[in-house]
Amino acid sequence: MDARRESEPTPMKNRTTVERKSERELVVTRTFNGPARIVFEAWTKPELLKLWWAPKSIGLTLVSCEADVRVGGRYRLVFGLDASKPMEFFGRYIEVTPHSRLVWTNEEGGDSGQVTTVTFEERGGKTLLIMHDLYPSKEALDGAIASGSTGGMGETFEQLDELLVVLGASAGRS
Repeated sequence: MDARRESEPTPMKNRTTVERKSERELVVTRTFNGPARIVFEAWTKPELLKLWWAPKSIGLTLVSCEADVRVGGRYRLVFGLDASKPMEFFGRYIEVTPHSRLVWTNEEGGDSGQVTTVTFEERGGKTLLIMHDLYPSKEALDGAIASGSTGGMGETFEQLDELLVVLGASAGRS
């Protein structure tokens, strides 16, 4: 007998997929339970980003978050496991289309920084999010994968899912 029985409803958990599409491209996909407007806000408001962007299981915190989300605007994120060794990420926004698309540079690596494109596609009150990282070389992507910097997206996106429940509830009250 098949262990999966159709008659037993189970809560549907959103799945994060991380896929290398070519020598230089990494694509992360996930559907979020919330409208594109709210998901987009969670990506563009520093006070919201601080609540979900760092995977909590490894003790990483987003200690500082600045984001001037407009074409040509800059961002700066400082993460820390401890105060003595902060990790800083920064760049500029190339494209900002409210509720549907964000494109930014990752400049902390000098010439090795990638360009990240995130699209938000609303489907029946949910949002299909696709995050596309284009690295300048195969070696740069290999290095990102080897360092583990691409491995925490599932947990990070679960944290965003949890925040969206709170944001959706508060949006319903306003």
